[in-house]
Amino acid sequence: MNGNRKAFHGPTPTTEPACRATGSTQMSRRRLIKGTLAIGGALAAPSLIRSSLAAERLVIGVPGGLYEKGWSLAFTEPFKQATGVEAVLVARPFYPSAQVQAQVEAKSYQWDVVSLSKADVDLLGRSGSLEALDLSGPDIDQIMPAAKRPDWLGIDVYGTVLAYRSDTFKTAAPQNWADLWDPTRFPGRRAMYKNPLYTLETALLADGVSPKQLYPLDVPRAFKKLDQIRSKVNVWWDNGSQSTQLIHDHAVDLMAIWNGRAQAAIDDGAPVKIVWNQGISTVHGFAIPKGSPKKALGQQFIKFCADAKRQSLFPRYTASGPTNLQAYKYIDQALAQNLPTAPQNVAVLIEQDVAFWRDHKEELITKFNEWLLS
Repeated sequence: MNGNRKAFHGPTPTTEPACRATGSTQMSRRRLIKGTLAIGGALAAPSLIRSSLAAERLVIGVPGGLYEKGWSLAFTEPFKQATGVEAVLVARPFYPSAQVQAQVEAKSYQWDVVSLSKADVDLLGRSGSLEALDLSGPDIDQIMPAAKRPDWLGIDVYGTVLAYRSDTFKTAAPQNWADLWDPTRFPGRRAMYKNPLYTLETALLADGVSPKQLYPLDVPRAFKKLDQIRSKVNVWWDNGSQSTQLIHDHAVDLMAIWNGRAQAAIDDGAPVKIVWNQGISTVHGFAIPKGSPKKALGQQFIKFCADAKRQSLFPRYTASGPTNLQAYKYIDQALAQNLPTAPQNVAVLIEQDVAFWRDHKEELITKFNEWLLS
């Protein structure tokens, strides 16, 4: 980092992709509180019987950080109001699938409900480690198809996108991954994710592969394309906080980054722009470990989180997009345009093929790390 440049003073983000800073959001805290109180009164579902559940407690494993603030506002606090159930959010590892599997096998449950990416769900679903869910009802019907599986309900969407400093590129700005690979037209310091996930996809898209033909990934072609840019990559970042710091402090001029991390820099006043075109999207949501003694209560909580008004609240803290697209009726337009599932953004994003990564993740991580060291 350049010590002479302004340090990032926003809230310390976690390593989860969708988190962002809130220091200078579009909405004032007064307006936020007013809106929260107004909506909160409408969130107590009359169909939930408070008295019979008041002594219950539900533990939910989540990424931590700003997810806890956003999901507490949108889900756990209204759920307690409606049912009397204390829903406690606890931090879980970045990739929690191994821990879920271990809990199921030991029949010792640290989490009654756990947030999982679609990739983790695909892995755990194959081993039968998740409970089947009741996905009936009008709220569930409004959830986007990519966010529903028999054993999981997606709640939010984030993306790996191209971001750049607008004070560097004042006239012609990068518009796709091919531009990241073009230091002649777009000179400047570059950063990329130190992981084959998303990185191999961006390499192939930069090489002209059509989004419809992206999967299964042509791995040799992807590494050949990465060879072309390797000497131009100044930083290989490996956590979300680092990526925000890089673009915020102008340590790099353009980079591959999770959209929430780019938004964190924007919210803190940095002249950063997000390119949604060819971004790689991932869905994140809730599941119940197989055999959980609180399956019924966990199911009730997950259904509760499908409501459009509730989903309209968490983007105030995270830059992830709601999966119930009716939520956009209740989201301020200035905020909505920066979310992955906004119509103009979701139309140009490419959903990651989780089945491919389920089958090849470990071998490609090994191959990628060997490539970095070679």
